[in-house]
Amino acid sequence: MLWIYNIGIVMYGLLLKLASLFNEKAKLFVNGRKNVFENIAQKVNVKDRPIWFHFASLGEFEQGRPVLEKLKSENPSQKIVVTFFSPSGYEIRKNYALADVFYLPLDTSSNAKRFIELVNPKSAIFTKYEFWFHYFKELHKNQIPLFLISGIFRSDQTFFKSYGGFYRNILKYVTHFFVQNEESVSLLKSIGINEVSLAGDTRFDRVYENAQQPKKLELIETFCGNSRVFIAGSTWPEDEKLLVLLTEKYPDWKFIIAPHEIGENHIREIEGLFPKATRFSVFSSKVSATSSQILIIDNIGMLSSLYQYGKLAYIGGGFGVGIHNTLEAAAFGLPVIFGPKYDKFQEAKDLIAIGAAKSISSADELIAAFEDFKANERASADAKNYVKEKKGATEMIIETLNRN
Repeated sequence: MLWIYNIGIVMYGLLLKLASLFNEKAKLFVNGRKNVFENIAQKVNVKDRPIWFHFASLGEFEQGRPVLEKLKSENPSQKIVVTFFSPSGYEIRKNYALADVFYLPLDTSSNAKRFIELVNPKSAIFTKYEFWFHYFKELHKNQIPLFLISGIFRSDQTFFKSYGGFYRNILKYVTHFFVQNEESVSLLKSIGINEVSLAGDTRFDRVYENAQQPKKLELIETFCGNSRVFIAGSTWPEDEKLLVLLTEKYPDWKFIIAPHEIGENHIREIEGLFPKATRFSVFSSKVSATSSQILIIDNIGMLSSLYQYGKLAYIGGGFGVGIHNTLEAAAFGLPVIFGPKYDKFQEAKDLIAIGAAKSISSADELIAAFEDFKANERASADAKNYVKEKKGATEMIIETLNRN
């Protein structure tokens, strides 16, 4: 099985190089890794024994960030190395002040060996998923503790299938798992992994903290004025098409659309749907607060702060592979609406169960959900309380890490 895995990694790298000729994200992925080992050698001193945090992308970074920042606050001299797999994480956080940040080289035996030699981590912390055979094996070989935080497992994953022996062996290199739910505890124990703690999800800590001290956005405040505001976060084309009727039906509301992809072509598509909308980058210099009902956010990084100005939220992705982050909005007390594909997200199910979220499949259902929520103060309070009651995973994880 290992030879198939190795061939798969090599083929993946070759396909990315080909894609980089015409795809900007693939180009960033490839070019960002060209001199990665030289950059690591220049910035990281092996004698420092940094803690290595790895994140798939930006969402996982925000999930693991409370643990990273708590460790750093307790020991300011502790060096931290952060790696990202995806450009959407690296390009946003490459200048993160608390760590040296790099792309993770592809998971080959030689790359893993060289990376571990150059970084010489005291411990490694991965968030939620990303299971890389050679990196995990090399950490184990060098007796470097490896922790997985905010892990979540499902019975349909390869680890728990009769043919999943190779992938089960990858999990066995992990020193300790901190998981989000009882099902994950049971699944891991069913395959002989007992170093597991039910800690919960560190995202609750992150979004709760963000809601307590949000970053003020003066231009957004200007746009909102005294109007009630509907915020659509991480939207895709299928989501945006549904929102058109909503903006037409409620002219007394203001709408902020923060799409998942902010490429020029997509922004123009949104402008085609909402001809009177204003881009945030243009609003900053040319448009008055009273002249636009719809604001398009054409940058990355503002969404988690935008929700403080909203009354209701729509979370995109539910007509594709799955919804994006509902908790950022819920932490500010915004009832959330999303598409039908949310079954892999326990927090979405929980929010629906307590009446603080609704799943919709059409524009009519979106309007009905909007009507239900727009004057529902209880739904707002329930959303906020749900997040508050679920926080605390970070403290539990830190206690265990400090014992290792």
